[in-house]
Amino acid sequence: MTRRQLVKNASIGVVAIAWDVGGQDSGRAVPSVKALVFDTFGTVVDWRGSIIEEGQAWEKTKGITIDWGRFADRWRAGYAPSMDKVRKGDMPWTNLDHLHRALLEDLLKEFHIEGLSDAEKDHWNRVWHRLKPWPDSVAGLTRLKKKYTIAPLSNGNVALLADMAKHAGIPWDLILSAELAKHYKPDREAYLTNVSLLELKPEEVMMCAAHSTDLNSARSFGLRTGFIHRPKEYGPTRKADDAKPGDFDVVSANITDLASLLGA
Repeated sequence: MTRRQLVKNASIGVVAIAWDVGGQDSGRAVPSVKALVFDTFGTVVDWRGSIIEEGQAWEKTKGITIDWGRFADRWRAGYAPSMDKVRKGDMPWTNLDHLHRALLEDLLKEFHIEGLSDAEKDHWNRVWHRLKPWPDSVAGLTRLKKKYTIAPLSNGNVALLADMAKHAGIPWDLILSAELAKHYKPDREAYLTNVSLLELKPEEVMMCAAHSTDLNSARSFGLRTGFIHRPKEYGPTRKADDAKPGDFDVVSANITDLASLLGA
């Protein structure tokens, strides 16, 4: 069926089904999906822009003059190596807040930032709790919530994700996290423990993310996959992941587009 035929049929009362960005029938491709779980950092919220914005505010009040974009990038760069130490057993289970805090101590030395109290360091570390959503995130998730159970499935810890949702107005139905499995993505347990908590089968859950590695891992454990383009995630420093129709079950331009493609 062509798009023109779809519009014509809709005008005479035929119920239309969702289309993905390649013109494929994504409604028929994912009929069993009951829940959508989302990567959060970069997919739902703009971590880089949010850290730069808060850093620039600190610059005015504290007189700290540094390249806040580079600071954000360096902090994020430590994310995967820190989690890998936990995943490989080199460290006991440590939640993301504590990993971020240890990385922050190193960053303060690297950028020659001195004189902060422990309370100020703790507040700055919690910038990850205050990240701002992309412009389409809240509206798109609100639409999807009417049709699906929606939740984060993030490496962020539960308290971080709950604070973020409160701060940003993100309308999750519940908070799911790698912390609940005591395993970081891409470990199998990080996905399947949270699927089990929903009392669903893997094929009834769609992992939604802007990162192909996350989606490929989820797919290897039986989850459905929804790609969300976030071309500005890394600013000018790194090319964001890309995908074309057919790479995943659904490929969308943003979360409101995802809602349209899934008929929400």
